Amino acid sequence: MSRTVDLVQGTLDLLVLRTLALAPMHGWAIARRIQQVSGEVLQIQQGSLYPALYRLERRKLIKGDWRQSETGRQARFYTLTAAGRQQLAQEREQWARLSNAVNLVMETN
Repeated sequence: MSRTVDLVQGTLDLLVLRTLALAPMHGWAIARRIQQVSGEVLQIQQGSLYPALYRLERRKLIKGDWRQSETGRQARFYTLTAAGRQQLAQEREQWARLSNAVNLVMETN
């Protein structure tokens, strides 16, 4: 049985915002952090991650700038904006309500 799971629609944006609330990061570091924190269950593919980053940047929830990475290469580092922090707070609240409701249904006999 596979140890990875598919994400619910919209969940990737929430995970990216939550990860960037910790510190500015480049794409690979965001994906790796999510994978590590999830116990290797969530593996974010580049084909999903970069469109999400571009979408969040267009919505002005994150901003990106080019910096030198820990390997010495240029990478685009993303930072959460004030609007992104507000969006994260709203989405965390919605996620809590949704996950509580799903748990109620799953625990009902």
